[in-house]
Amino acid sequence: MRQRVGFARALVMEPTLLLLDEPFSALDVLTAETIRTDLLDLWTERRLPIKSMLLVTHNIEEAVFMCDRILIFSSNPGRVAGETVVGFPHPRNRLDPEFRQMVDDIYAKMTARPTSGAVEQLPRLELGSRLPPVSTNVIAGLIETVAAPPYEGKADLPELSRALQLEVDELFPVAEMLHYLSFAEIKESDILLTPVARNFAELDTETRKEVFAHHLLASVPLAQHIRRVLDERPGHHAPRVRFEQELEDHLSDAAAEETLDAVVGWGRYAEIFAYDDQAEMFSLEDPKG
Repeated sequence: MRQRVGFARALVMEPTLLLLDEPFSALDVLTAETIRTDLLDLWTERRLPIKSMLLVTHNIEEAVFMCDRILIFSSNPGRVAGETVVGFPHPRNRLDPEFRQMVDDIYAKMTARPTSGAVEQLPRLELGSRLPPVSTNVIAGLIETVAAPPYEGKADLPELSRALQLEVDELFPVAEMLHYLSFAEIKESDILLTPVARNFAELDTETRKEVFAHHLLASVPLAQHIRRVLDERPGHHAPRVRFEQELEDHLSDAAAEETLDAVVGWGRYAEIFAYDDQAEMFSLEDPKG
């Protein structure tokens, strides 16, 4: 109801331009669809004095359903990475093959990376790379989902997003971490599990940790760096601030903290080091504890 009131307050002012920042993201699916459809009806029936609406959304289907022109933005740094003109008349049918193809095309644009020869690949992680705060439970859950029927190791990202009810900014970081850890490949709008990941889905907890530890140390330079420092120090201890200061040479303070938190979670799960939250200290003392 607060969101409905928010729309009413905006519309009663009869603005020339209506700015919408994730207006439906906090709503349940049915309420969001109702308000979305009501707004479109008012717009298409010319019952609003508004000349334009600018919508920010992470929901690609929502963008294709509502908008006439879509700008795709990249991150770090933020810039326009692509543009799509939606020529379908309103009302639009989400099940229409052309609608579904446009959603797939936008996913492909958003996952596209610079190519080397004929092989598309993400840039390699570096010590100062920003890492997403993705938990190991979410990583394992996505592997299990894609490995199981009906996907059998290969899933269309738009379809997966709908099935899991995840927005783009929730699904992509997990998919990209699977790529970095050599558990998956991202090709256009598809995610394909590697044989290692498909086997991972069948393993017991302890064996999963061993496999994850191997891939973490092989693929994430920050995890390698923390473990190397702990191995080399006589007491096998190192304060958190030591690594935060290194990261702050490459990232903002908030991004450095978020990146280090992510690696702490992964390292604990993989049992490659221990971390004391109160003392903010890394160590090799009883990583299983």
